[in-house]
Amino acid sequence: MVGYWEKPDETGEVFEGGWFHSGDLGFFDEEGYLYVVDRVKDVINTGGIQVSGSEVEEVLFGHEAVSEVAVIGLPDEKWIEAVSAVVVARQDAETENLREELHEHAGAKLASFKRPKHIFFVDDLPRNAAGKILKRELREEFGTGDRGSS
Repeated sequence: MVGYWEKPDETGEVFEGGWFHSGDLGFFDEEGYLYVVDRVKDVINTGGIQVSGSEVEEVLFGHEAVSEVAVIGLPDEKWIEAVSAVVVARQDAETENLREELHEHAGAKLASFKRPKHIFFVDDLPRNAAGKILKRELREEFGTGDRGSS
């Protein structure tokens, strides 16, 4: 790749220092296999600790009532960013106590600083033409002061 089409500023940012910076986070295992686990811009800084949204998503997706989930960081006066989940419940799921169930489910599997401080329910998640969830739109929608969730 030589750059983004007609976007010299963005090209300059990703080729900083002569290397291509994809924005992906990953690790190599002991056998040398590379695992891509998240995007730099999707890492949540909560109380000065970095939390991978994909790790929290994986745990919440393990709940039987969850069809889809996206975890984002939302501005927070105390924590810098609050770990926040946007959930699409399965059509046949009992949703009356689902928020509390998800808090308990996450509490049993995640460290306290990784547990969602806010859980929002939506009918569907915004996606681009390739089907990728648009977390930027979720941050814009739920990043306002009146969140209506706990």
